[in-house]
Amino acid sequence: MSRSRLLPAIAVVALLAGIGGLIVVRAFLVGDEVPNLTLASPTAPAGHALPAETPAFSSGTASTGAASMDPVSSTGPSDGTGTFIAPVDVAGNWAVADGSLVGYRVREKLGGVSALTDAVGRTGAISGSATLEASGQAVRVTAAAFEADLTQLASNDERRDNRIRSIGLESNLFPTASFVLGGALEVPASALTGATVEVTLAGQLTIHGVTKRVSIPGQARLNGTRIEVVGALTFPFSDFGMTPPDIAGFVQVEDDATLELLLSMAKA
Repeated sequence: MSRSRLLPAIAVVALLAGIGGLIVVRAFLVGDEVPNLTLASPTAPAGHALPAETPAFSSGTASTGAASMDPVSSTGPSDGTGTFIAPVDVAGNWAVADGSLVGYRVREKLGGVSALTDAVGRTGAISGSATLEASGQAVRVTAAAFEADLTQLASNDERRDNRIRSIGLESNLFPTASFVLGGALEVPASALTGATVEVTLAGQLTIHGVTKRVSIPGQARLNGTRIEVVGALTFPFSDFGMTPPDIAGFVQVEDDATLELLLSMAKA
């Protein structure tokens, strides 16, 4: 090929490569927005008005026992369908059921530029249970423990899923994450009418082989025959002995990660 033809050809190739690179960069920076985990729609039948949100309640520490909540008048607990049930019927063991999810949310960077959306990975491989007991007209969560299989985390990018097995989360070395409630959780009858209530789950969280006491803010609700809990906790990777993933200084992850959880529990 003559020089007069070669230079335009090189220019065309360079232009196409540049356009392709811009497309790749834009696709990375924009990504796909994955919605935050939320409670499912109530199962109350049409025409049944669910009550307004009640005040928050939280779990106490192992040493001080249960936290209290300002009393709220109530006609009794309900399963969210309009049928009132006695606290003793809520008491018992509740096991993790289908529909539960645990995962992470992080913000990646390409060449030092932050993406516009989060990278999100989740797994439904969760086990665990909670024990509830009746206490007068209220219900108390006396124990709860959950474990997730991190080797089954999946995002929209299989390459990301493979990388976190050996860097960052290092799920090949630390395949599970767990949470154990640190104290009793008082749940007044008014919180079991089908209303969504604010909760704080205080306990021991283990990730990457490191256990720390945390308080996970979230929401809970009795929805039909299920107890549902959703929550999220943002923390620096370093809190659990992890280093944010860095691929040759080009693809990086910002310093903070968010743990997301959605637990759906059925009576055992």
